[in-house]
Parts: sequence; structure tokens; C-alpha cells
Amino acid sequence: MFALVDGNNFYCSCERVFQPYLQNRPLIVLSNNDGCAIARSDEAKALGIRMGAPYFQIKHLEKTANLATRSANFTLYGDMSNRMMGVAAQMGPEQEIYSIDECFIGLHGLPTNSLTERAWHTHRQIAQWTGIPNCIGIGPTKTLAKLANHIAKSADRQIKPYPAILAKVCNFAELNDRQTSYLFQKIAVSEVWGIGRRIARQLQAEGILSIWDFMQLSAATVRQRWSVVLESTWRELHGTPCRQLEANPEPRQQIAYTRSFGHPTTALPDLESAITTFATRAADKLRKQHSQASQVLVFAKSSPFATNTAPHSRTVVQGLSEPSNNTVALVAAALAALRKLYQPGIRYSKAGVMLLDLCNVPPWGQAGKSQRALDEQAGGDALDLGLLNSHDAALVHGAETEQLSLDFSPLAAQQAHSQQQAKAQRLMTALDAITHRFGHDTVVLASQLDGKRGWQMRQEQRSPHYTTCLGDVPVVRV
Repeated sequence: MFALVDGNNFYCSCERVFQPYLQNRPLIVLSNNDGCAIARSDEAKALGIRMGAPYFQIKHLEKTANLATRSANFTLYGDMSNRMMGVAAQMGPEQEIYSIDECFIGLHGLPTNSLTERAWHTHRQIAQWTGIPNCIGIGPTKTLAKLANHIAKSADRQIKPYPAILAKVCNFAELNDRQTSYLFQKIAVSEVWGIGRRIARQLQAEGILSIWDFMQLSAATVRQRWSVVLESTWRELHGTPCRQLEANPEPRQQIAYTRSFGHPTTALPDLESAITTFATRAADKLRKQHSQASQVLVFAKSSPFATNTAPHSRTVVQGLSEPSNNTVALVAAALAALRKLYQPGIRYSKAGVMLLDLCNVPPWGQAGKSQRALDEQAGGDALDLGLLNSHDAALVHGAETEQLSLDFSPLAAQQAHSQQQAKAQRLMTALDAITHRFGHDTVVLASQLDGKRGWQMRQEQRSPHYTTCLGDVPVVRV
């Protein structure tokens, strides 16, 4: 059995936890640079605000419909997600975090007659400990658990034809055949996890409108006319598990960090500050999944909507002489690429950094073992490379570094290289520890401080970082 735990209107709910006066009021959360709606409360949906609606088209509702608007606060949402996932993990022995507001829980080995009670306990605990409203669906497959969650959430919103008794927690194991048949006949096939808009349109064109209609097809028909992937969805709806929990998902093959600028810029120092920030964040993600990158892609472009100039976009890929996850090395490569693509006079409105050709490396602790082995092999004589600070820059192809003509034996050269890597790893470990405790941008590279930082995205209505910044903790005066 599986459970799906989902936070309702998660971004809006996070805002309401610390601003209770927003309860029962239409609320939306805006995307980066306050561009469009990326989250809507139920009250905002009732006003007809669609997902992705441009802010300038709905701004008038702030006056006419008491609409509240907040800029995206991903630091807050990420921390609240961690708290919610920590509580949800107690429901069962396995957890797969599917998104910032959803997780699957493996319930294998637990008594089936206690699952609904466990779900209600988890539901209440999440609400009490984090303030996040949530719904939980339980089923014998991940697809049915996802569908049960949809039923629980729809029933909680009093949407017909979902029975009110299934609100907040829905367990398919407790429904009889008549009840499940009724629900499957009433729910559109497009609501099934794994059936996207394109496939849904194809099914609807064939007269397959409901989940019940879809389930009446044979597995062979689904496989032959569509795909084996859709067949697995069909089998899961029939109660046969085809998708297992991914408690340890595969590392990403690419890591990207891109942003649209709050204001266009023509200045190279501004771009260097932005690219340094982006490469630093990407390097942090790279180390978290214990990977290294061999290439760094940098792009920068002007606005495609500018009326007085032609659109401009350039991309440069900078190689490294060896894979690395060192922030200094990756920033050096990114800045080298930026200087190749930069053209004076261009009003750049967006840029980004992508780390490519990723490979896995052991956790940080492995480096120390290899260093000790080399020390023992060399008789304990460690070469101090404190003066050789050009190592990181030398990783970048074409970097202008001073070459030191030292006659190293192969063993000494290997030891020197290992020592330099160990020093860089210790630096990154310290940087990661500071970032984890005090947040991003506590310690930065000098190039991040260049420029006027006008590129930073607009967040004119962002709420405070209530849970991660001591200065933003609410103060109660009595």
C-alpha cells in the first residue's frame, strides 16, 4: 500500500501560516520578477484567476475583490516543505519526496486496518506542527494513491460528485466495488496521474471520457494504440503496482540556474555578479548530489519583446581540464565563458549557468582517506602547496596562469595534486556548513559583489524569511 501526502495550495498556505489575516481572503503568489500567478488560494480560483495569469491583468482585483498578492518566497517554502516532509515521514517506513508539496509514503508491512487511522494522525500532526492544510490518499498503487488524494482534496472543497465522507483522507482499501465504480465513472480520465493533456485529448476523441471508460480497454489495446507507459498506468488503476518508491532518486544529469533580471543591464560587472551568483548556487546543488561537472554552459540574452532592437542571444560552453565541484573553479569557468559572449551595448535581460557532463564522486570523507594513503606511501613527507593558489584557475581551458617549473617525481606530483584537492574540498565543506546554518550569500566570492546588482529579480511584495532568518522572526510585545 502507498499513501500520497499533499499540502493544499502550498505556497499560499505557507504565507497564511505567518499571516493569519490572509485566511479566507483571495491570495495569489507571483513568479520571479512578479510576472504571473504561480499559486492561487481557493478564493482566488473562485475569482476566475487562472494559473500563469500575468500580474498586470489581475492587479485591479486588489482593489475590486480584496485580492492579496505576495512575491514568491522560495526560501520560506523550501523550509516549510522540509518540516512537512519530516512529519509525513513518520507515517511509514519509506518516503519518496515527489515535489515541494507532495510525498509518497510506503506502507508495506503495516496492518491494513490501521492505515486510515495513521493517515488521520499524520494529517492532524502536519496541520498542528506546521500549520499547513493537507490531504492524504491511500491505495494499493502509486497511481491509485494519487487518485485517492485527488478525491480527498476535491471532497474537502465540496466539489460534486465527491462524497463529503472522503474529505481530507481517502483510503481506496475501505471502498467497496460499488463505490469505486461510481467514482471512476464520475472522474474524468484527464485526472489520472500519468495521463497528460495530449493523451487525454486522444482518449476523449475515442469516446473514452472517464476513468471507468479507460479501464474497460484491454492492456493489449492500450499498449498497441498508445504505449507501454500508458499500459502501466492502466495496470496500476487495476491494482497492479508498476511504479515503485524512489527513496533515493538518480542524480540529475544536468544542473541549471537561470534567472530573468529585475532590470536589463549592459554592464559587464553586473553580469559577472549575476553569473557568479548563478554558478555558486549550481555548484552547491552539484555537491549535494555528490557529483562533479566537466563543462560549464553560460548564456545571456536580451528581451525578445524589445521593440527598438533585434533580439540577441549567445551561448558559450567552457570546458574544465578535469571534473570538479569546487565553486571557485566553476565560477572561474563561468566567468571565462561570459567574457567570450559579452558584447557592449546589449541590454541583457536574462542569463544562466548550466553544469554539464556530470559524473558521480564519493562523499567528501573519501578524499581524506586517499590523502593519508599517499602520505604513508611517500614516507610521511607532505609537500606544502600553500603557494600554488592557481590550481582552480588552471582547471579552466585557456586560463592564463603562471606555470611553475618544479621537477616533481610522479609520486610527488600525485601527492601534490591530491593535497590541493583535499584543501579545496575542506574549503567547500566549510562553505557548505556556513550556508546550511546561515543561508546563501553569507560568504561569497568577490566577483559576486561587483556591479550595482540591478539584475536581481523584483520581489516587491515578498514576505519575510520567518523560519530561516533571525532578524525576520516575528516579535510579540505584551
